[in-house]
Amino acid sequence: MEPRWPDAPFSSADLCVRDIPPSRLRRALRNGDVRPVVRGVYVPADLEDSLELRARAVAKVVRPHQVVADRTAAWLHGVDAHVYAEHDGVPPVEICALRWHAPTKVPGADGRTRDLSPQDVMTLNGVRVTTPLRTALDLGCCLRRREAFAVLTAMARLHGLIRGDYRRVLGRYRRRRGVVQLRELVNCVDPRVESQREAWVLLAILDAGLPAPEPQVWIEVDGVPTYRLDFAYRRRRVCVEYDGEEAHRGREECDADRRAWLRGQGWRVIVVREGDFADEALDRWLAELREALAAAYSNRRW
Repeated sequence: MEPRWPDAPFSSADLCVRDIPPSRLRRALRNGDVRPVVRGVYVPADLEDSLELRARAVAKVVRPHQVVADRTAAWLHGVDAHVYAEHDGVPPVEICALRWHAPTKVPGADGRTRDLSPQDVMTLNGVRVTTPLRTALDLGCCLRRREAFAVLTAMARLHGLIRGDYRRVLGRYRRRRGVVQLRELVNCVDPRVESQREAWVLLAILDAGLPAPEPQVWIEVDGVPTYRLDFAYRRRRVCVEYDGEEAHRGREECDADRRAWLRGQGWRVIVVREGDFADEALDRWLAELREALAAAYSNRRW
C-alpha cells in the first residue's frame, strides 16, 4: 500500500517522522506520483503549482536569516504586485537575506540582501516573511510609480494601515534608491480605494494637480444607499468611475441605467476604462474632469 503523501511541501526528513523510507519516495518520483519543487522538497504530483506552494517549499530549505520579501511577500499578504504577463507562469520566489549574510542560491528563488530588523519579519503559515508594512514600503521604492502606489494602497486597505504608519518608519529609508518616490506616494494613500486600477485613477487625478476626490461614495435614493461611486466630488456632483473588464462584465445594462439616473439628477459622470492610462486617452478623461470641476464652481455674479 502506497503511503499518503502530505498535501504540502515535504522533505525526506518529514517522511522519516512518518516512517516512510527513502525507497518509497524514490519509487514515487519514478512513477510520477510525487514531483520535486526545489532541491530536496517535494509535493504530490496532482498538487497545483502556485507562488504560495513554491514559497512554502523554498522556506523549508533556506536558512533562518533568509526571508521571503517584495512581491512574493505581497502575494502571501493578499496583494498581487506582479505584472500581467508574469501570470503565464509562476514567478521566482523573492527572498532577502539579513545584512551581512549571503543571499540564497536555491533554484527557483531570487536572492538578495536587505537591512531587515526583527520587527520587519513575521511567520505566516510557517514561512518567514516581511510584514505588510515593510513589504509595502520596500515595493513603494522599487516598483514603477503607479504599481507602487497600488501596492501601498492595497496593503493599507487589507491590513489596517494608515498614512501615519508609513510615515513613522520613512526615516529608515533615507538615501535608499526610490525613497523620493516613496515619500510622495505615501502622502496620497487612501485605504478606501478598493482596486489596483482605482488606485491608478486616483494617482492620475492627483498628478494632474486636481483636487482629491472622495472614494466609495454612496448615493441615496429615497433615503436608501443605492448607488456607490468609485470617486466623487459630492458638492460639485461630479464622479469618476473605473470600468474594469472583469468586474463589469455582464453588468453593462445595469451600469448604463445607473449612470443615466445619475445624469438625470445632475451628476457629471466620467468613465475611465482599462486602456485609459496613457497618452491621448489619459489626457482626454483628465481634461473632461478638469472641465467638469471648473463648470461646477464659479464665484462669478450673473
